[in-house]
Parts: sequence; structure tokens; C-alpha cells
Amino acid sequence: MAMMSSSPPLHVGDRHPPPPLLHSTSTNVQLVANCELPRRQHSNRLSQKIDRLCQLKNLTGALTLLHDSPSELTETAKATGILLQACGGDKDIETGRKVHQLVWSSPHLRNNSILNTQIITMYSVCGSPSDLRIVFEQLENKNLYQWNAIINGYSRNDLCDDAILVFSQFLQTEHIPDNFTLPCVIKACVGAPNLICGQVVHGMAVKTGLISDVFVGNALVAMYDKFGFVDDAVKVFDFMPERNLVTWNSLISVFSNNGFSQKSIHLFMEFLVAGESLTPDVATLVTLLPVCASERDILLGKTIHSLAVKLGLYHDLMIQNALMDMYLKNGYMLEAHIILDKIKNKNVVSWNSIIWGCSKEGEVGHTFELLRKMQMEKIKPDQVTILNVLKVCLHHSHLLKVKELHGYSIRHGIESNELVANAFITAYTKHRSSYCLGENTFNLMKNTTVSSWNTLISGSVRNGDPLKAIDLYVKMTSFGIQPDLHNISSLLLAFQDLKLLNYGKQTHGFVVRKGLETDSHIGNSLISFYIQCEKPMSARFVFDRLVNKNLVSWNSIITGYSQNKQPNEALNIFRKMVFSGTQPYEIATTGVLSACSQLSALKLGKSIHSFALKKNLTRDVFVISSIIDMYAKTGSIKAARNVFNRSDKNHVGLWTVLIAGYAIHGQGNESIKLFIEMKRFGMKPDHFTFIAILMACNHGGLVKEGLEFYNEMDTVHGVEPKIEHYACLIDMLGRAGRFDDAMIVIAKMPEEPDARIWSSLLSSCRIHGNMELGKEVSEKLLKLEPSKPENYVLSSNLFASLEKWDDVRMIREKMKKIGVKKEVGCSWIEVEGKVYNFLAGDNGAEEM
Repeated sequence: MAMMSSSPPLHVGDRHPPPPLLHSTSTNVQLVANCELPRRQHSNRLSQKIDRLCQLKNLTGALTLLHDSPSELTETAKATGILLQACGGDKDIETGRKVHQLVWSSPHLRNNSILNTQIITMYSVCGSPSDLRIVFEQLENKNLYQWNAIINGYSRNDLCDDAILVFSQFLQTEHIPDNFTLPCVIKACVGAPNLICGQVVHGMAVKTGLISDVFVGNALVAMYDKFGFVDDAVKVFDFMPERNLVTWNSLISVFSNNGFSQKSIHLFMEFLVAGESLTPDVATLVTLLPVCASERDILLGKTIHSLAVKLGLYHDLMIQNALMDMYLKNGYMLEAHIILDKIKNKNVVSWNSIIWGCSKEGEVGHTFELLRKMQMEKIKPDQVTILNVLKVCLHHSHLLKVKELHGYSIRHGIESNELVANAFITAYTKHRSSYCLGENTFNLMKNTTVSSWNTLISGSVRNGDPLKAIDLYVKMTSFGIQPDLHNISSLLLAFQDLKLLNYGKQTHGFVVRKGLETDSHIGNSLISFYIQCEKPMSARFVFDRLVNKNLVSWNSIITGYSQNKQPNEALNIFRKMVFSGTQPYEIATTGVLSACSQLSALKLGKSIHSFALKKNLTRDVFVISSIIDMYAKTGSIKAARNVFNRSDKNHVGLWTVLIAGYAIHGQGNESIKLFIEMKRFGMKPDHFTFIAILMACNHGGLVKEGLEFYNEMDTVHGVEPKIEHYACLIDMLGRAGRFDDAMIVIAKMPEEPDARIWSSLLSSCRIHGNMELGKEVSEKLLKLEPSKPENYVLSSNLFASLEKWDDVRMIREKMKKIGVKKEVGCSWIEVEGKVYNFLAGDNGAEEM
């Protein structure tokens, strides 16, 4: 093994200057003289005086006293040892070097092994591995304690590989590792990190019998905790004949850190029952309180709170901070504030916890008030503080607060932190009006990373500027920065917004070449991309290749099939999801309800409704909306109304979906009544509500009412008409034969009409026999969407209804020339909860 190889010369990069050269000064001579001429009447007084000065932090005075006070050799060594320990404790390396110089200038103390070990330890604690290396190398006869000291010194100073190297050299000496050596090496194995070496040391502990030592066992449990080897940690724990409080705390921490929260709670209960006369300490409770937070176990949290008070640990700052965090994460804001008020010496962690809690609740004013109080108590906000405060002011209306916070961060040098800078970029780029500020923040960063680029790219996509996102991606790669998973996901989002299928396919190829296709994050992004580009077969190909399908994967493919009018496939995937053992949640349920709506599968829809009730999913507003929509679209408007009446009506989406349901059933007056009732209830109609009410007026022939609703959209409710509203309005005017009004609306639209508008107008031309306008509209429609067969069918039907057979023939020849085929007619029927599909010309039926 590498650890057992021949010993190379010891070498660690000189991170600190070596100790000063040892000159023979008068002071040194004085110390030597003092050691050679002992005066017993001063015995035990010098060490006591030195100890007293060290306790008063007067190390310079202690050093002077050591120079000037004659004493016997043993007493001088004892006093010197006390001073060396104090230098280490106070991190006073300069005084420590002077003591080192005094010791090594004395022929009587130069070879004192205890003092030499203490010198190595002093340099270790003061953070100077170069000094301790020099001391160690100059020792002629190194004993076990000195080997232990240098191994511990390297490990303490994060030179873990060097600690392992020194240990391999130690094994070639006559010394045998003890219960101090192995824990130090195990700690180095964790820091390296080097699991194999740690397992070798574990083997040595078994061979030498040191495995039964509590300190070695504790170190092994901690090591397996860091590497996530829970079973190995448990085996070590179970094997230990003696366990102390650290042992129990370590295993509780193992379970807590590795996601086994319930096991950590059970172990704590076992500890209380059979804890071998041990009492929980601060570490025990601080380890358990985050478990209470993550598990939302407020009862246990309150029990630990009471236990802390009973054991006299409540006033420990770590306990108070952990209790406050536990209450906040369980939603108990009042209790958290009570604890905050009782903390006498609040630190930055205390304030960060309470600010996080207020930020999470969306309390902007209170969050900034706490920030001001924190500064009034002379606690300087750090990067965590800024990130917590920033979360609460991401809404556009709080942009001024973001700027205020940004200014503070710049003045105090916090903005230079990458996480903070990225957070400000995210805050600014959430809104189109402040995007340029995010760009400026990005440009001022000294070192931009792939994470910074991705923040800006994501902001561009979020603001509906996918071209900008693509441009930034190209720019990033030109600087030699390799894209990560998040970059690729953002790029795919940009491509799907622009429907750039070929570019997305090229990105898919890049993903395959890099071996990333099976990654669930990338796979889900590819599924979403192909779904939005109306390529469900390609999405299914990616889905099938995913090794670890997560909930997002299932949700994406189910909703994707529903969006692309392939409800049968959505149902099939939903069944597979259930059989795979993956628990369907809200999104998958809404997707499969949409599929039932498309298939008019009422019985199947009722089954999904029952499933949602059983799984307690009906608390989700989107699930309830989908259930109402399903009943409306499968012909059971009464059932839709019953579900609506039993639901919480404090969401505009529920009102909207029922208004649309009445519209589908041609009950425009009922839609209008519900719209008026909604406003009386205090709900503000939104973009989708107006689509629903305009559709209701359209289907009910209520042109006058429809025009009134359209006119009050912007003036009364502040909803700016979009292309969808114009499509409803123009269809309503067209159905009523008011073509001049429809064309006036088209002329006044702020954007170019799309295929939906021209196709609805073309249908109206057929109904009213308007040949002249119909020809014009047909040309515009076929120019916009030349590959969609339904557009040719609409044009052909118009000419056929007016017996313009030459025009019909011309349309069909054009279809044949560009290879457009009319889609085969399809129908389906639900029998005993199963849906059967029929195509034109079929002799049998295929089960969906």
C-alpha cells in the first residue's frame, strides 16, 4: 500500500517562516546558569507565578520572569511547559518562538522530550506546520509522543496527506501506535479524504486490539459518518465495549447527517433509557434539534427544550440558536421571537435565523426591521444575512429595497462573494425592467464562474428573451468556460421558447456525447423541450432511457402527452407510474385528469377523483380545478358545480374553470351570473377569467355582453388584452356575421394576428358564405402554417360550401404537392372504465 512505502524525506511547503536562528545571548546564558545553580528554597514558586501570569494573559511578563528567576532544573522545565501551553492557547507564536529559543539554547533542556513535544504542539496550535516540521526533523531520538504530535499537527492544519505520509514513516520505526496515534490518523483520512487509508487504519485497530478503546472507536464512527457509511458506523458502535457521551453523540449525528432522522430520534430515546449513567450535553441536543426541524416534530422539539432547561443548558448560545431554528422551521414564529428576546449575547447566527424565518413568511417590513435592530446591537450582517433578506424582496414592487441592500453590500465588501453577487443578479433579472441592473452587476464581477453565467442566462429565459440567453451561452463558451447541467437546462428552455427544434437536437447530441443523457435533471429538461416542440415521441424516447425516473420525469411525460392531445398515452404512462411504485402527486393527477377530459371518459375521471380524495390531493387548487374541468368537459356540469360548491373559493382559478365549463355547455348566462358572483365575493378576474367569459359570450351568441366585458378588461380591472382575448372577440364577431367589426379589431391589434385568429375567421366565412373575405383569410392562414392539414381542410370546406370546385381542387393539389395529408378521423368510447379507440376504416378497436 502507498501508506507502507519507503519513507521519502519529510517535506511540507513552507507556509510560515522558520523559527529565528538560535544565538547565544546573555539571556540564554542567564537561563543556563539558573538551571545549573538550583536554589531549592524557590521550588514550586516559579511555576505558580508563571501559571498566574499566563492566566492573566501576560505572556511577556511570564517570559521575563522565566529569564530572571533562578530555580532548579525540574521547576524550570515545569514553568517552561506551562508557558508553552499558554502560547498555544493564546495563539501567541512570537512569544512561543522565544520560549523555543530559550529551551534549545539550554544544554539541560535541549533534549527534554516533554518540552520538545510541547514545542511541536505549540506550533501546531498556532497554525505553523513549517515550524513544527523543522523542530521535529532536528530531534535525534523521536519518541511516540513526538510522532503523535506531528501527525496531529499536520491533521490540525489541514495537511492531511502529509499526516498520512508521516504515519507511514512512523510505521517503519520501532514504535507501536497507541490510542492517540490512530484517532489522529483517522481524522487525517477524513480530511484527505482517503477512505481506503481509513479502512486500513480500522484494520490496524482490530489487529492491535485498540478497536476496543473508546477514543479509537469514536474516531472511526466519526470517519464513517463523513463518508456516509452508516452501516459501518453502526457496526463499530455495536462492537465498542465502552461508550462515552461522545460515542452516543457521534452515532446520533451519523443518522442525522445521512438522512435517517427517525433512527437518530430512536437512538436518542435508547440513550436516555440505557445511556450508561450519561447525561445529554449541548452537543447531543444541538444534533437533535435540526432533526426536529426537518421532521416537523414540534412535540419532540418542545421536549428537548424542556430537557435543556432541566439540565441547565438552556442559556448556552448554541442551544438557544438551535431551538430558535427548530421553532422557525416548524412555523412557530412567536416562540422563536421569545427565545431571541431572552438571548443575552446574540451573535450573527441568532439574527440570521430569525431574519430567515421572517423572510420565509414574506414579511418584508419586519425582515428589514430585524436587520436594523441587528446593526443597532453592533452585529455586522454577513453574506448569509444578505441572502436571507434578499429572498423576501424579489417581487418587483420591492426593487427599491433590493437596491438599498445592494448598496449596503457594496459598502461593506459583501458583494464580492459569488453567492451574494449571483443572488443580486437573480433579483434584478426576475423582471424585465431591472434586467440591465443584473447585467451591470454581472459585468462588475471580478471572477465570473459558470454559476454566474447561468444566473444571467436563466434571467434572460425568464424574461422571455431566449435569443439573449443563447447569445450569452455562446459568449460564455468563447471564454473557455465549460457548461454545466444548469447551463444546458437553461439553453434547452431558450430553444423550447423559440421552438428551435434543430438546435435542441444538437444540444441533445452534445448531452449524449458527454454521457449525461441518463442524468434525471438533464433528461427532464430534454423531455420538456420535446414536449413544447410538439415531439412527444422524442420525449418518450428520452424518458425510456432515464435510469432513475423521478417524480418530475413522470409528471413531465404525462402532462406532455395531455398537452399534445395524446390522452391515451398519458393514461398508459399514469398506470405505469402507479405500478412502478412511484406515488403520483398533484401534477401527475392534473395531467391524467386532462387526459380524461379530452377522451370524455367520465367513469375514468370519477376514479381519478376518488384517487385524489384518497391520497388527500384535493387540497391543491390545481387538482380541484382539474376535477371541475374534467366533469365539465365530460358532460357533467352539475358534478362540476357540486365540486366547486364544496371547495375553498379563495382562488380565482376555481371560478375561471367553472365559468369556462358553463361556456362549453352553451350556458353563457350562467357563466355571466358566476362572473358577477365572483366579483361580489371579492375575487379579481385575471387574464384567464376574461378568456373564459369571452368564450362564454361567444358560444352563447351574447355579442353585446361580450363587447362590454372586453371594454372593461383594461379600464376597470387593469388586464391588458392579449392575443387569446382578441381571438375570442374576433371569433364572436365573425360568428355573428360582423366581419367589418372583426377586421377593425384586427387592424387595431398591437401585434400581428396568429393562425388561431385567421382560422376562426375562416370558419365564420364558411358559415356566412363570405367568399371574398374567405379567400383573403385562407391565403394568410396557409402562409402562416403551410404544413398543418386542418388549415387546408378549413379552406376546402369553405369553397365546397359555395360550390367553388375549382378552388377545392386547387387546395387538394397544393396539399399533395407539399406532402400534407389529412389526419385520419378518430373516435373513442368508454366501456366499464376502459377507453377504446376507433380510426376511420377500422374493423376493431384498440384499448387505450
